[in-house]
Amino acid sequence: MNDTLQTILEHAMHLGRAGRLTAAAELIQRELGWAAPRTAPSAATDTRSPLIDADFEATEPPATSASGQFLHGRYSHGNETRDYRLYRPAHLRTAPPLIVMLHGCQQDGEELARLTRCNQWADAQGCIVLYPSQSRLANPTGCWNWFAPEHQRADQGEAAVLAALTREIAARHGADPQRLYVAGLSAGGAMALNLVATHPGLFAAVAVHSGLPYGLAHDQLSALTLMHQGPSGGHVPLTLAENGVPIIVFQGDADLRVNPLNASWIIEQALNTADTLHQERETRRAAGGLDVTRTRYLTASGTACAELWMIHGGGHGWFGGDPAAAFAEPKGPDATEALLRFFLAEH
Repeated sequence: MNDTLQTILEHAMHLGRAGRLTAAAELIQRELGWAAPRTAPSAATDTRSPLIDADFEATEPPATSASGQFLHGRYSHGNETRDYRLYRPAHLRTAPPLIVMLHGCQQDGEELARLTRCNQWADAQGCIVLYPSQSRLANPTGCWNWFAPEHQRADQGEAAVLAALTREIAARHGADPQRLYVAGLSAGGAMALNLVATHPGLFAAVAVHSGLPYGLAHDQLSALTLMHQGPSGGHVPLTLAENGVPIIVFQGDADLRVNPLNASWIIEQALNTADTLHQERETRRAAGGLDVTRTRYLTASGTACAELWMIHGGGHGWFGGDPAAAFAEPKGPDATEALLRFFLAEH
């Protein structure tokens, strides 16, 4: 455990023992906040040839159609109520796919849409995109409460309301129930895994950007430890689905907020298959200037059931994000284009 984390945990536990539970919670909430400093890219000299793989090249998203609709709504399920934004392109395919995008801390759904430029890509693909927003009453920093046991269940809490909202939007807007997908950033990535684990069969695939494994934290202290240290030998790699779930994971290896060790555990939780998987690994330089190691996990038939994108020198921000938006890592691959390709072309 690094000195900074040790000091934070000791201070929080001291406040707790003194009965100052609110102060302890506020301290941890600040540390669970998502605004980590960006890390400069590695200065190592690259001797490899430039990329020609379109997945890695910088690609500008298509311009958003002027007639596309970006709707606002509010949804209640049990005791939980959340606002959301919904993007409907002007030209929808029949039974369109639905992408659920979960924001990180200190964000909301509208800010995530601006950061990822997912609406522009959805225009080109004819997808509906749903952006739920966390309530600041439920979490003062806007984090999804992915680490709390009551939100890791199918029948209550945030996982339940997000799953119910997904079903409601899919039914109301005629989305293909077999082509529902969920993606998330940081705390949103962790909550996306909660959804997949607690509602098996609802989502056809999941994308996790700088997120945390499912079920390895049970309160704010353990969440903070997991974020800084990664999973320990005492953790059991819980599974997300009985037969595995297709997944794409993005992680910067210079992330100061989420330990990169978490990424490989997420892959292990998602695969959970008795099939022998073949791995294909390549390291290349993305057009944005950062090296990327992409590992693809293939079945015997050649189907990619998982991809891990490790961005060397990458910090805690959305890769390929809009440079004008907060929490963007504009250098590196375009994570939005890559996850949509993974969702729509292969699953």
